[in-house]
Amino acid sequence: MPQMIFVNLPVKDLQKSMAFFKALGFSFNPQFTDDTAACMVISDTIYAMLLTHEKFAGFAPQPIADATKVTEVLTCLSRESRGDVDAMVNAAVAAGGKTYAKPQDHGFMYGHGFQDLDGHVWELMWMDPAAVQQG
Repeated sequence: MPQMIFVNLPVKDLQKSMAFFKALGFSFNPQFTDDTAACMVISDTIYAMLLTHEKFAGFAPQPIADATKVTEVLTCLSRESRGDVDAMVNAAVAAGGKTYAKPQDHGFMYGHGFQDLDGHVWELMWMDPAAVQQG
């Protein structure tokens, strides 16, 4: 079985958060989704568990951070092209999210990002495959 990652994020309103991410093109695995948690499918091996504050607090050793005031994590996703980066940022803003910085263009790499409804930071990046050293 390939190694998988599950990023767990606390959300204030699960239904609104699910609608936000659906507007960005993500789907949810109904087998692991209920009224306290939603399993957002990012890829075959990457998932984000959106958890109500009560559910999240049951797993967390520390109080829940208010991501609108402090940055608790930077989640970076690769995209297929510069256009895909911009399209997802635009969809996030249209769905109620916001940007926090201007796009960064380094020629071989392009990135931009957004904050979701709860303030979690999602960075998006594209890297020219020719610039990636195989080795």
